[in-house]
Amino acid sequence: MSTPIRIAAAGAATAALVAIAGPASGHVTVTPTTTTAGAYSVLTFSVGHGCEGSPTTRIAISVPEDILAVTPTRQPLWKVTKEKETLAEPVTDAHGNSVTERDATVVYTARTRLPDGYRDAFELSVQLPDAEGETLVFPTVQTCEKGETPWTEVAAEGQDPHQLEQPAPALTITAAEAGGHNSDAESDEAQPEEAGSSGTLGAVGLGAGLLGLLAGVTALWQVRRRA
Repeated sequence: MSTPIRIAAAGAATAALVAIAGPASGHVTVTPTTTTAGAYSVLTFSVGHGCEGSPTTRIAISVPEDILAVTPTRQPLWKVTKEKETLAEPVTDAHGNSVTERDATVVYTARTRLPDGYRDAFELSVQLPDAEGETLVFPTVQTCEKGETPWTEVAAEGQDPHQLEQPAPALTITAAEAGGHNSDAESDEAQPEEAGSSGTLGAVGLGAGLLGLLAGVTALWQVRRRA
């Protein structure tokens, strides 16, 4: 990939992540490290304020059905638990294992309440489903000392998500880069050939140097013999 194409691709990816982050900083939003289909991604859920001024005491994040397992990052100020649900039918995961239940909800309960006017973030590591174009929605309930805010609204078909008052965090899966792994493999396979070429050139140069030195010594010997 040429440099201009790389820059354009990086710009597009950045724009996509910014768009995914959510319509307003005050909402509970999700920011993924990648949205590539089938990739492992760390999802960061951000909470920007309390419930009408009341401190936050609990965050419950619902996991889409297409995701079987979640690995949450521990937080010193929060207790984290995973709530599981039994699958209607066993499925096979990416490692070939038969799975009968999945992580349905991740709950962060505050050890020290989060005051209004302060933000915090919660990380979940997941493997995204291999489903390009699919939108994953993570309905999230924010519980406070007084009241709660359900960030669970999903835009209807044709509706502008920015019109939602309490939108659920969501992201859209993008296509995997064609030949990404193959390109790396081809690059690795090319290295021995390049190293061999360099070794050959080095040997040729060394041989030429020795021939020059031998010629110089011979000429010096002939001069001294004539003298």
